[in-house]
Amino acid sequence: MNKFLRHDPGTDAPASPSRRSFLIGAAAAGGGLMMAFAHASVLLPGQSPAQALASGGYDPNLWVHIAPDGTITVNVIRAEMGQHVGTALARILADELEADWSQVRINHVDTDPKWGTMVTGGSWSVWQSFPQLSQAGAAGRIAMIEEGARLLGAKPAACTARNSAVHAGSRSVSYAQIVQAGKLARTFSADELKAMPIKPPSERRLVGVDTAALDVPGKTNGSAVYGIDAEVDGMLYGAPKIPPTRNGSKVVAVDDSDAKSVKGYLRSITLEDPSNTVPGWVVVLADSTWAAMQAAAKVKVTWQNDDTASVSDKELEDESNRLIADPKAGSTVVDDEGVDAAFANAASALEQRYTTAAVSHFQLEPVNALALEKDGIWEIHTGNQWQSLILPTLAKALGVDEKQVVMRTYLLGGGFGRRLNGDYSVPAALAAKAVGKPVKLTLTRADDMRFDSFRSPSVQRLRMAFDKDGHVVAMQHDAAAGWPTKVLVPGFMPKGKNGEPYDPFSISGADHWYSVGKHRVRALSNDLANRAFRPGWLRSVGPGWTNWALESFMDEAAHKVGADPVQFRLKLLDATGKNAGNAPNAVGGAARQAAVVRHVAEMAGWGRGLPADTGLGVATSFGQERDMPTWVACAARVKVDRATGKVTVEKLFLAVDAGTVVHPDSALAQVQGASLWGLSMALHEGNAFDSGQIRDTNLDRYTPLRTMDVPALAIEFLPSTEVPVGLGEPATTVVGPAIGNAIFAATGARLRHIPIRPEDVLKALKQKA
Repeated sequence: MNKFLRHDPGTDAPASPSRRSFLIGAAAAGGGLMMAFAHASVLLPGQSPAQALASGGYDPNLWVHIAPDGTITVNVIRAEMGQHVGTALARILADELEADWSQVRINHVDTDPKWGTMVTGGSWSVWQSFPQLSQAGAAGRIAMIEEGARLLGAKPAACTARNSAVHAGSRSVSYAQIVQAGKLARTFSADELKAMPIKPPSERRLVGVDTAALDVPGKTNGSAVYGIDAEVDGMLYGAPKIPPTRNGSKVVAVDDSDAKSVKGYLRSITLEDPSNTVPGWVVVLADSTWAAMQAAAKVKVTWQNDDTASVSDKELEDESNRLIADPKAGSTVVDDEGVDAAFANAASALEQRYTTAAVSHFQLEPVNALALEKDGIWEIHTGNQWQSLILPTLAKALGVDEKQVVMRTYLLGGGFGRRLNGDYSVPAALAAKAVGKPVKLTLTRADDMRFDSFRSPSVQRLRMAFDKDGHVVAMQHDAAAGWPTKVLVPGFMPKGKNGEPYDPFSISGADHWYSVGKHRVRALSNDLANRAFRPGWLRSVGPGWTNWALESFMDEAAHKVGADPVQFRLKLLDATGKNAGNAPNAVGGAARQAAVVRHVAEMAGWGRGLPADTGLGVATSFGQERDMPTWVACAARVKVDRATGKVTVEKLFLAVDAGTVVHPDSALAQVQGASLWGLSMALHEGNAFDSGQIRDTNLDRYTPLRTMDVPALAIEFLPSTEVPVGLGEPATTVVGPAIGNAIFAATGARLRHIPIRPEDVLKALKQKA
């Protein structure tokens, strides 16, 4: 058996049916839907767990319920948006519980203070939940063994649990029978759970073993319920009139005379928002979504706007450059003593500047929310990634206590970070309050993009100093962009070495694991961007731009000193000092990053000859954050057409060390999706900000990666029993710089801006010539 989990559509078959192969098989069956996953089900709105709970059951802790029929329901606080998070989390608990997997169900819960912080982002879900759910499952197993032993007349130490049954020699009693006996009383506190011992990796039976994702059947047979599906009796339908600026517009007048010709149009409301989430908004109400959108197109609003109505990309870039040029600006995240002296005394130095365009989310399901008041409680029905963040804002907007607001949970038709910011629920709530009826607000695609919390454009400057032998003695990385955390949750911002707060999600990745001598990293907040729009978190957040600059620069540094790009990186990944790593999350440190670099070089055949105008480029990353590193390396093989500037990515090779892999098929899907979005952002996506508005608001002009441009993928996971870390985002960060480096390898032309357009390649080729 191959020691690596691998996937290469060109040579290898996947370990289990992928979503695509399942759908093809279903279509080929012809005589109706062929369900390949007989025992899978998912509990979501419309498929309430009430039936499982109606006849009683046993709750040893918050996270699991065992019903008298043996059904095991795992409570999940993470949002499902295509990543099969419920399956992964249920596997963790069920493994420790020694559950029969065919009896396991998942329940995506509504908001309640008892769940603690509800957030799905940062690739945190499995990493943060693994100890919590492992201990919850272990507690349930202990309770089952103790009560099963009593029923069997045996000592607990003589009993074992397996497949939802307790065994004592040749005798056994099922979990269902134990619950039916009705004598279970053992419960566990949060402190007891934290002290609960869990199984060693060698005894795991579900974690790391492939299985069908529990949410697949509902998504393929149409029973899955998304936020956009939410309905209640008597609701009105709303569509917004979005002002010319995100923060600085006020409604002067509303003219709805033309809208009255639309059948079903009811009225237009100017929102009064104490939370200042949607200043200058007008909501158009009708008796259907279509009528609301048609009427909104005819409503004329006059606004008074502030100076941000004229802001453009050029001004944003100029402001970032001004900040970078000021040595006193920003927050120093890393600041070794002697950086300036090392540069002053260096034999040589390298300095380059890199930029990235704005990136829009364009998730499949446009943002939407249904709001209503029921028995003094405000219900918000929507898909959301960070319920704990928007609840206080909703309470402020509605003028109620936070205890009076509940968010009902739904599947998300894509998130990618957009639904971490639940701002879209606020106008629905305000409209419902204003009319005293339930209101369902749905944004058109264009409205969704204009209201999007898109990824800020960025500017970065990198410098490196060398001694006379070409050894690296110092490095500085300055990154300027709009800061989503500063705008949305400033309490999450730590302080840098100079005492100034910084947005960790806008600089992570720059605090790398390379040993570069004296090191400085500076994070700079572009406050013009923060005022002009609402910067948002987008899949991989800061590392999406910091790693573009870092890994492009590492390649340039290697070529400056005449070193092979792979060997140059390996030399700096020496795992010494602060880069040695530490428990529990970063055991091995830079040595593990070096291992994925070596492995991907071997996968790609690094150093072998290639055809003319074809190049191989490499890049690596530790994923999101130093205290949760996911070691990833990518090699991209590209072909450049010198006549047109078109870049064709022929194949992407990725090596990943994510610690323990809980759900292999989902892990593979995560890396596939992340790497393809990395490719999309490198060559195809990219938006612009002009006259206070995002430029491209629909998919006729904003052109993500198309199926015909998807390259072959070779993905391998290095085996590990270390702490499981994040997989949703890290692969997005390595593909762009690997492609840029491959273009250089193929042509000698260096690109320092993404997205890389054909005209940019032609210009770089001309400059090189």
